[in-house]
Amino acid sequence: MNYPEYERAFSAARLNKYLIACGGNTAKALILYRHNVKLCQKFYGMLNIFEVILRNAINEHYKAYFNDSDWIRSQLAPGGMLSLHPQKTIVDKTIADLTATGRYTNDRIVSSVTFGFWTYLFTKKPFRLGGQSLLRIFPAKANGLGQRAIYNELMAVKNFRNRIAHHEPICFDSTGKKNIGLAKDLYDLIVRYVNFLGYPEHHLYFGLDVLPESVLERIDRL
Repeated sequence: MNYPEYERAFSAARLNKYLIACGGNTAKALILYRHNVKLCQKFYGMLNIFEVILRNAINEHYKAYFNDSDWIRSQLAPGGMLSLHPQKTIVDKTIADLTATGRYTNDRIVSSVTFGFWTYLFTKKPFRLGGQSLLRIFPAKANGLGQRAIYNELMAVKNFRNRIAHHEPICFDSTGKKNIGLAKDLYDLIVRYVNFLGYPEHHLYFGLDVLPESVLERIDRL
């Protein structure tokens, strides 16, 4: 395939940012595009594991705090911690659909809601309604790190995750220049929160080539 054929497949608008970053070199632009895809593949697995352990930690915490194994459904009721959640309508419908088919369990709700559902719980109002207790899920967090800072950092992870989910590049800086700094920074941030949750990353990600230096080096050299 020649470059115009790749443009037809991927769209000129999508490839153009890679072409500009590579000084108009079409061969390098396609190589950079592929390297970005490889980098996203590696992060997808890392983010998947992080999201699972974060949501499980929150779920177990609030089951104990509210003494309620079905706390999500209970806290969606008027006056509950989740009563003003932006995703309340969606979660209510999910619960109704699962109940109607006889498949409802708290575990199914936990696995059905989005990463954004969990990050919202670190905003001021639900954090307060949850007894300002949620930071207990981070037994190894840095001293002095509070609710607002944790929310902002989890939002950075969420936004990065959404870039990958929507097939956006993660190999550029904010000006469109080729830069692996964002990927490295988010890798470090995710590892930091894995450690905060009490898991050594070399155990949790054992056997996974999470951030391959070879891909980063190749992007840097282009």
